Amino acid sequence: MKKLVFAALLAALSCLTAHSSQLAAQSSHPNWQQMADGMTNALIKRFWGAEFPGYKKRYYFNYGSDMSNMTTEHYWPQAHAMDVIVDAYMRTGDKQYLAMYPLWWKGAPKFNFAGRKEDAWWNPFVDDMEWMVLTQIRMYESTSDKKYLKKAMQMYDDWIWTQWGPEDEAPWYGGITWKTDVEKSKNACSNGPAAIIAARLYNFYDEAGMKGKKPRGQYLAEAKKIYHWLKNTLFQPSGAVADNMARNGEINRKWIFTYNQGTFLGAAHELYKITGDKQYLADAVKAADYVIEHMSRNRGVLGNATEGDGGLFHGIFFRYFVKLINEESLDMATRKKFHDWFTNLATVMAEEGVNHNTMLYAGRWRKAPKDDEPVGLTPHLTGCMLMEAMCVLKPLK
Repeated sequence: MKKLVFAALLAALSCLTAHSSQLAAQSSHPNWQQMADGMTNALIKRFWGAEFPGYKKRYYFNYGSDMSNMTTEHYWPQAHAMDVIVDAYMRTGDKQYLAMYPLWWKGAPKFNFAGRKEDAWWNPFVDDMEWMVLTQIRMYESTSDKKYLKKAMQMYDDWIWTQWGPEDEAPWYGGITWKTDVEKSKNACSNGPAAIIAARLYNFYDEAGMKGKKPRGQYLAEAKKIYHWLKNTLFQPSGAVADNMARNGEINRKWIFTYNQGTFLGAAHELYKITGDKQYLADAVKAADYVIEHMSRNRGVLGNATEGDGGLFHGIFFRYFVKLINEESLDMATRKKFHDWFTNLATVMAEEGVNHNTMLYAGRWRKAPKDDEPVGLTPHLTGCMLMEAMCVLKPLK
């Protein structure tokens, strides 16, 4: 019965994808709703739920559009793929997306090849667990199902916050380790998301009627502590977020990635909304401005990102940046600068980077993949995330 339902779903998605691509291609300007529909449906059709020998009922997003790389360790992109499904459900209310929630909930930990027997959600990479927690919080936000928030709180309390510190040892003085077996290696990718998680658990604590191991205010205190460690240690005067502080205490200022810029500004924005402290908002603007002024040197857009972990970096930035653009407390000149730059990015992708037959994006802004070209999960997710972001981008008044 499940196979019949799944086959029917794929057939419906094929029609929707073709229809969406035709309508989007006919418009002189991108229709963001149709682009998002087409690309998200292509995500489901080309990456979700393969029936390979040994992987039956595999409710998990595969790493390649050609259903290759079945055994590749790619836990963390699962969270971002599910985030796109959450985006689509929150935008449309279409229950085909909601139906994927319980399937992914079982599949994501089941095929986490580094998971523990006692709890398959655990992973040695702390940032990988953080992405999962952020997705679980959004699944709760879109359904009010407390099991998602309960798991998010447990993972943060037991597996993420426990990686903080030591606070009294130079030169670290805190920070969350990026990998459980690499002590004192402190990365932006494990601290920015953690600050966002703590802030969101603070926000939802009373609403969900959750009673955790600690009082509500402790989550806000931890969010601030993580954020200020990140700002004081890795945030540069230029607005760049350095990638990491190594085990020997040296800071790697050469590696500047868009996803670190995104989670830093995302954490700053969350704390601004909670506290009203305008310094947080100023920090967020500075981090965003660095991306526009120093990382957009590919004829006005970001660099191409076609594979691997890096294929997702821009998409993570887009997720948090669009929330900042929509912040009405920003002065109009800043909002317009951000809004125009973001809209141009999306327009270039929609018009030149997406194949309107397959609705796939391969990470190249101005060269769409061929009809028969395999596409990686991570760059396609970045495309989906940008199109979904354009659907929630508020017009300038």
